[in-house]
Amino acid sequence: MIHVALLGFGVVGSGTAEVLTQNQSIIEKKVGQAVNIKYILDLRDFPDSPFADRVVHDFQIIANDPEVSVVAEMLGGSHPAYEFTVACLKAGKSVVTSNKEVVANFGTELLALAREHGVSYLFEASVGGGIPIIRPLREDLASNNVTAISGILNGTTNYILTRMDTEGASFEDVLKDAQKLGYAEANPAADVEGLDAARKIVILAAMAFGKRIDPNTILCEGITGITAADSELAGEMGYAIKLIGYTTRVDGKILAMVSPRLVPLGNPIHGVNGVFNGILVTADMVGQVMFYGPGAGKLPTASAVAGDLIDVMGHTPAGIHSPVWVDATLDEIADPDTYVCRHLVVLDAHESDVGYLETVFGGLNAVHYTEGRFSFITEEMTEAAVKACIEAVDYPLVTRIRVL
Repeated sequence: MIHVALLGFGVVGSGTAEVLTQNQSIIEKKVGQAVNIKYILDLRDFPDSPFADRVVHDFQIIANDPEVSVVAEMLGGSHPAYEFTVACLKAGKSVVTSNKEVVANFGTELLALAREHGVSYLFEASVGGGIPIIRPLREDLASNNVTAISGILNGTTNYILTRMDTEGASFEDVLKDAQKLGYAEANPAADVEGLDAARKIVILAAMAFGKRIDPNTILCEGITGITAADSELAGEMGYAIKLIGYTTRVDGKILAMVSPRLVPLGNPIHGVNGVFNGILVTADMVGQVMFYGPGAGKLPTASAVAGDLIDVMGHTPAGIHSPVWVDATLDEIADPDTYVCRHLVVLDAHESDVGYLETVFGGLNAVHYTEGRFSFITEEMTEAAVKACIEAVDYPLVTRIRVL
């Protein structure tokens, strides 16, 4: 029998207990032996839960029990989740987690610690909820040279932008609805300012390139500045605005960024709407592969946690399945100003200024003029070049959005 401990009994923790119980026969057949949830760590009591007798309040009970060989960490936040994970790995217990903040901030250290102690540290549920993406990058696409990953990594912002696009509603109004429906937190900053997506793209970049970038240092722009007018203009041009996490190599260096993007109709990500996530992986052998599904939610995320548990429990030695990362050095990280793409630029300018603007920007596409606002899409330009052009013209900038 394998004894498992769950750290946290919130949405994902309770969902994991449900998955392990409801699909017990399926899981035990795949693992090859019985699986028992021995402990559930939480500050609260759950007297009405069928798992009430498993709840403990002292982490040391779990850390010091040699029968517990696998721990699922679903506490959220960096602390004490990081400290508990370190203690479990040092005690020879494999850890699986849905905690993107811990993985993004401490993944290199924790993976090394797992290897040192011959156990696993797995985190499928940290990106994309129930969508398989970490394991495919680690195993199914292992023979490929991944060249780029782009994706909708946050369901809250995608729900907001979808409503703005289809209904012409304002950001503020849709955010209020999202909070009422439980899609957005009372303090939605981590979602709408792009911080949640930034942690996830850092994890995907590390999986693709083997180098972890500090999530606090990447270019990160949220959706708070996107207006209904922006959404309407994008639609007229044949695009949809999505908050995109993106990583690639620029001159051999790793670039990771999060920002609103104009996604063209032909891109598979264009049709990913509502709270769903979509991740597009580009690699040299397979070409493009799309991963789509529920990016959050109790049972989808718990499904990914349980999948990692099965992976750990069904394989020996456990440590062979953990990825290998190192922290990227400063000279391995690309300067965002060197990134090249097209840009939607909207200026407070006049239609008669088209010739002057075309000279400054070196070519304009999809030119559009409405009520004193002049919009166009540039040719491919570096970040530094487009910013220099905007500064060079004597017109107030209304909007600049990158094109995917």
